[in-house]
Amino acid sequence: MAFHGWKWLLLLGRQTTLAKVWRSRRGGPSLCWKRCCHWSTGKSLDPEVRAFLEENTEVTNSGHLTPEIRLRLLTPRCRFWREKPDLWPYGDPFWAIYWPGGQALSRYILDNPRVVKGRSVLDLGSGCGATAIAAVMSGASQVLANDIDPIAGMAMILNCELNHLNPFPITIKNIINSEAGNWDLIVLGDMFYDEQLADGLHHWLQKCIRTHQTEVLIGDPGRHQFLSHSIRSQLHKVIEYSLPENTRQENYGLTSSIVWSYQPSNSLDNS
Repeated sequence: MAFHGWKWLLLLGRQTTLAKVWRSRRGGPSLCWKRCCHWSTGKSLDPEVRAFLEENTEVTNSGHLTPEIRLRLLTPRCRFWREKPDLWPYGDPFWAIYWPGGQALSRYILDNPRVVKGRSVLDLGSGCGATAIAAVMSGASQVLANDIDPIAGMAMILNCELNHLNPFPITIKNIINSEAGNWDLIVLGDMFYDEQLADGLHHWLQKCIRTHQTEVLIGDPGRHQFLSHSIRSQLHKVIEYSLPENTRQENYGLTSSIVWSYQPSNSLDNS
């Protein structure tokens, strides 16, 4: 099965699997900046995993909204674009796709560095790490990338190296439903693909806003699960980007991606 078929599985059925993993990995108390478990240098990467990722991904900065950022992604020139999905030896490589919501967030941050300059930023569900990289490039004082896939964490370090950045802290755990961390800004893209996960995100983000007056930016290309969720009524459109042709083809007809500001009017009233 070609990877475009594999990606179809990721977009549809397998996102349900990932959502179940997010829900099952209940977070304990939120990790603070200095205590978070992360890789600080490429030397700590497993050499076999590093070699596998370097051999089976392509370094690219084309076909997406942020040519300033180089990333290791799965492309049509990669072997696993054509291989059967089950031959991939690790968990589903969601991180190897630069999803439209993340592209929009990264583009917005690069074009508007004031949004992150001198601020602490959490990139939730970071994947390839592009939005965290954009935040570092734009002058954020602290960046924490979060994902539940340890291979994603390793890929983020490789992507930092490609962009001549010191690796930022990366925490590999589900922090949704944990104690609200004290971040100035939380960014998340393409996370609303499951109703129960969306409900958990909605509640946790409200708690972060209520407790720490955290600003929240969400990137999404307008998927049904996102537009039909109750959170939609509490979002304010910041900017909409037309997606490059390559991204449109890979995302089955989606033509644009939007950055939303999450401003729940009742965030000070609900627990």
